[in-house]
Amino acid sequence: MGVQISPSILSADWTNLAGEVARIAPTADWVHVDVMDNHFVPNLTLGLPVVEAILKSSPLPVDCHLMIADPDRWAPAYAEAGAASVTFHVEAVHAPIRLARALRSAGARAGMALKPATPVEPYADLLPELDMLLLMTVEPGFGGQAFLDVVLPKVRRARQLVRDGQHRIWVQVDGGVDADTIGRCAEAGADVFVAGSAVYGADDAAGAVRALREAAELATQSSWWVS
Repeated sequence: MGVQISPSILSADWTNLAGEVARIAPTADWVHVDVMDNHFVPNLTLGLPVVEAILKSSPLPVDCHLMIADPDRWAPAYAEAGAASVTFHVEAVHAPIRLARALRSAGARAGMALKPATPVEPYADLLPELDMLLLMTVEPGFGGQAFLDVVLPKVRRARQLVRDGQHRIWVQVDGGVDADTIGRCAEAGADVFVAGSAVYGADDAAGAVRALREAAELATQSSWWVS
């Protein structure tokens, strides 16, 4: 599908989530929802009832990133509710293959997320079970953090694993993605980009999404991994 932009409502006005989703609808591919439980990460955001409300009003497919403990138990409900993509953290999951298959059976794309310090190579054999690999470019838990360039070599290695195995997997990056960093992410191998404050901190959110897409597409045109 090429470059995809998934703005995170973590940086949106939570008193008007339907309106905030509408702001990005003309240009975004997804609406990214960060679910945090104050256990796996030191922050508490929203849960299934709010996600269900977003699903009822969103013209965009919902991309749920679960930063929660025990996703084996809780993640399938987000897929069953209608989320188009559900991502769990490898550091929290007990049975990743079983969970990925459950998410797919419920109609969602199955994503697996890795913290910045978690290597990607040990999970190469899981790639056929996944639809997306999310590489965090900040420590999960809070928006507005500075981008960690140290993760870019891991993005490159992940893309190489996907390419060598001929897997049809999206490589997503999340954290500190803005006009200054999105090109480096695209060159390294990412094709799905989560951006929060770079979108919702702009007066024209749809225009910010458009600008991010253009920057990523420009970098992708000359990237090593594009055949």
